[in-house]
Amino acid sequence: MKQQAKKNTLTKEDISRYTRNFWKLLIGVILLGFLFIFSVGLGLFGQLPTFRDLENPKSNLASEVISEDAAVLGTYFVQNRSNVRYNELSPNLVQALIATEDKRFYRHSGIDYRRTFSIIFYNLVGKRQGASTITQQLALNLFSEGRARNTVKRVIQKFQEWITAVRLERNYTKEEIITMYFNTVDFGAYNTFGIKSAARTYFNTTPDKLNVTQAAVLVGMLKGPGIYSPVRYPQNAIRRRNVVIENMRREGFITREESQRLQKEPLVLDMRISNYGDGPAPYFRAVLKRDIQQEFNKLSITKADGTPYDLDRDGLKIYTTINSKMQRYAEEAQKEWMTELQTDFDRQWRNVDPFRGDKASLLETGMKRSDRYRMLKQAGKSAAEIEKDFNTPVPMTVFTWQGDRDTVMTPMDSIRYNKLILRNSIMSMEPHTGYVRAWVGGISFEHYKYDQVKMGTRQVGSTAKPFTYAVAIDNGFSPCFQVPNVPLTIGSGANAWSPRGESVGSPITLRRALANSQNFATAYMINEVGARAVATLTKRMGITSEVPEYPSIALGAYEASIYDMVGAYSAFVNHGVWIEPIYILRIEDKNGMPIYEKAPKVTKVLNSESAYIMVDMLKSVVDGGSGGRLRWRYNLTPPMGGKTGTTNDNSDAWFIGVTPELVSGVWTGAEDRGISFHSMAAGQGAQAALPIFGLYMQKIYADTTLHYSKEDFPLPEGGLTRELDCNQYQQFYGEPSDQQLDDRLGF
Repeated sequence: MKQQAKKNTLTKEDISRYTRNFWKLLIGVILLGFLFIFSVGLGLFGQLPTFRDLENPKSNLASEVISEDAAVLGTYFVQNRSNVRYNELSPNLVQALIATEDKRFYRHSGIDYRRTFSIIFYNLVGKRQGASTITQQLALNLFSEGRARNTVKRVIQKFQEWITAVRLERNYTKEEIITMYFNTVDFGAYNTFGIKSAARTYFNTTPDKLNVTQAAVLVGMLKGPGIYSPVRYPQNAIRRRNVVIENMRREGFITREESQRLQKEPLVLDMRISNYGDGPAPYFRAVLKRDIQQEFNKLSITKADGTPYDLDRDGLKIYTTINSKMQRYAEEAQKEWMTELQTDFDRQWRNVDPFRGDKASLLETGMKRSDRYRMLKQAGKSAAEIEKDFNTPVPMTVFTWQGDRDTVMTPMDSIRYNKLILRNSIMSMEPHTGYVRAWVGGISFEHYKYDQVKMGTRQVGSTAKPFTYAVAIDNGFSPCFQVPNVPLTIGSGANAWSPRGESVGSPITLRRALANSQNFATAYMINEVGARAVATLTKRMGITSEVPEYPSIALGAYEASIYDMVGAYSAFVNHGVWIEPIYILRIEDKNGMPIYEKAPKVTKVLNSESAYIMVDMLKSVVDGGSGGRLRWRYNLTPPMGGKTGTTNDNSDAWFIGVTPELVSGVWTGAEDRGISFHSMAAGQGAQAALPIFGLYMQKIYADTTLHYSKEDFPLPEGGLTRELDCNQYQQFYGEPSDQQLDDRLGF
């Protein structure tokens, strides 16, 4: 027994040995911990952000397209994320975040040790809680691919967050950290990243205008964007919102009475889900993105590290010439008139098959152009199987001017349906600057992606006639010069050309011939001045498509875009100076540094006096010609001119209108030229295109904030040397004397 007791008694030597071992173990663990942390800091367990990374944290920032009146037209994004500054955050947001996520935020340097040890204790007793500070969460958001699921990896990641958090605190102020945090958090569905996107998506507002309940909902979502979604789980969102509100009360940000009142309020959302085609000017934004990418490639514009800019990730600010009000007016004018015009067009085809005879090929072509056809071909389907698929009814959504409509029809019937939907496009620009103010590339970007302002070309019809008259005027002809206005044939044999048309009388002055869009007189004039001269001037005035040197170009037997045609007419208003239509002013990187600026091309293409005379003749189109309904139907009294255009078979309707400070073009037609109006009365430019210009200009002049003048077109510098009033001198026709010819030509 004594021996046993002796064995159980610890000697001083034993205690000393155990104490030494304990301290060795403790110091070893501490050293091992320091070595582990040091290794993490060196990046042995995964690369940590460098000092440069901390100064320039990477995140997928949406690039913003900004109008000239500072409205955001839309964004390009992978993640719909846009940054805000601290002064753009509502105090309610900051208070809700600190009260809920990190009460000691202003009293720690990235790691809240007191909270960390408390949380370790709570987790040991089974009460799971998170210990990450706002700065640690920011480190995870900025420099990690997400929270690791593996326990070992998560432990390593936690140490990485600690080190990065401390470094962030050394590099940024508390306000900057909160701002960066709000700019990087994920709000779950609808591709919503960052507080700016979340405020718009859920409440249709900006972060600085969020009230307490709205801020509490969004901060509450940070614990779990899915489970606390105010859309999918509104009751969960309300409970979580009230927890945040109570936290704000406990931290002294709101009173008990405010907390009780706010927790009783219902959940009120105002959803604005962002899709690429949402918002104004979707066609413009699509063309803009492509053009920027091409321009950056051409000019080798890259980031500081030599990598190319990514419009979907790099948070660029793209400043454009588009005016958001004018864009809205153009879109409203289009919808107002096209709704009515489509009804008339549908009535025309109600009891007639538009695809009979040789028009049946339009359906086959439409089928082979479709994504469905390409997918079936790639899947190895036979012609019979593809035909069966296209004639099997399926659910689909179709476009109407009253809104999208869910229906069931065969894919072939949907092709029929869409080919009978009229398309329309509009562009408006300032002739003296080249700035494009409105761009409507189609009727529905969701359903019809193809831009008809710049990407699409259609036969221009009679809108080409002013180019022939401009050559004549520039060669000395007077607008009062009389020409025969009767059927004629130009050329002989296989090259003979006999234009179709109707005469309003012969002889006729050039002014009246243009005002009433007379084909015979215009053909006579191109025979006088030469097709080559007309083609040359047309190209000089900015028409980039092919313009053959044939007499038929006088009547518009070639295709061009609205973009080019509006630019060309602007040279008339701008005293013969053509300015390339531009829509990009400058582009800045996410830090506000300019990386690109656009300078338009400028060319003198026409004598200043000749250009003014052409404008005066275009005014006659409105004051007594084919554009007269602008006066008597739309009550537009300010000085303006224009030109209607209608192509063969009434397939394309045009109107280009000019005012002293705006030139605007409108085109209307079906997807295929084979689908057209039955009659000239319904399909001419004055009926199918001009009304949109009229409605648009009504809205422009009614908005006094736009400051567009109602004064007349200014005279060219030095005034006029030719008389424009045909009542002031005698006209001759037939074989004139030399003196009479001089009088005719205005010499």
